[in-house]
Amino acid sequence: MTTALRVPTEHAGARVDVFVADALGESRSAAAARCTRGEVSVAGSPVTKSHRVEEGDEVVVAAAPEVETGGAGVAVPPIRYEDDHLLVVAKPAGLVVHPGAGHTSGTLVQVLADAGIPLAAAGEERRPGIVHRLDRETSGLLAVAKTSVAYDALVALLQARDVHRRYLAVVQAAPPADRGRVEAPIGRDPRDRIRFACIPEGKPAVTGWRLLDTGLAPGMPAHSGRVSLLRCRLETGRTHQIRVHMSYAGCPVVGDRLYGARRDVADALGVRRFALHAAELGFVHPVTGEDVLVTEPPPEDLAAVIARAGMTVPPAASA
Repeated sequence: MTTALRVPTEHAGARVDVFVADALGESRSAAAARCTRGEVSVAGSPVTKSHRVEEGDEVVVAAAPEVETGGAGVAVPPIRYEDDHLLVVAKPAGLVVHPGAGHTSGTLVQVLADAGIPLAAAGEERRPGIVHRLDRETSGLLAVAKTSVAYDALVALLQARDVHRRYLAVVQAAPPADRGRVEAPIGRDPRDRIRFACIPEGKPAVTGWRLLDTGLAPGMPAHSGRVSLLRCRLETGRTHQIRVHMSYAGCPVVGDRLYGARRDVADALGVRRFALHAAELGFVHPVTGEDVLVTEPPPEDLAAVIARAGMTVPPAASA
């Protein structure tokens, strides 16, 4: 279902996110998020949140699809580090980080709040304490701020590229070298607003990668079933960055149909989500100044996929 809104005289020249927020009675951040997801159109074309509306414009707001998220009673994920200022959790695949359109309950933020864990009253309205995110289908380590001081400092560290983040990824094909670096700007795909893409007008994005092992999807020939285990290092933190960059490099993450991964490879390996795992998270503690480095081995489902392809995780990259 969509909602069509006609811009009255008093709203002429207003930003579209402000207009939509007022018209629908929701927060400006929620309306801005709708624009980011491509749900707000003027004259039949999606617009950014900063678009200025004119008197008489018809603004169409598409309803986001409802997604079942599991509801209440979700267990608190394993906490790998915690003090009075912040914590690092091992998020399982399938858990949404914070509420949003279609994800109204059972999110990490709500689970932590229900458990009585304080969250920094900073950041966007529906994501208190969340300084960076993982996709729903990606497992691994995520930092959450308990205090505003920790939140502000962690955000600053991320912006300065001073947070150590490494991922394990099972990708299709084999890269051309043992290690490499993808440096390509990322922005929303102009042809498909659900996707992101490497486009000249995107934001700077850099991903380093190292080949750990190569393998084969069971029952498939080498030319189509070859897979590789990579350790990827984020130098920036754009939405879907590893997924977009690996697809751009010709090695999409296994199971990631949005970015070109083959269904037959995923089926042969028994992959039921993105074969992507946030394995290392390190930073200088924003309050104590101590070095914090947390590691997390791949969960059972991903470890089984790696073994099924005949690959192994080297000890230095087991987390």
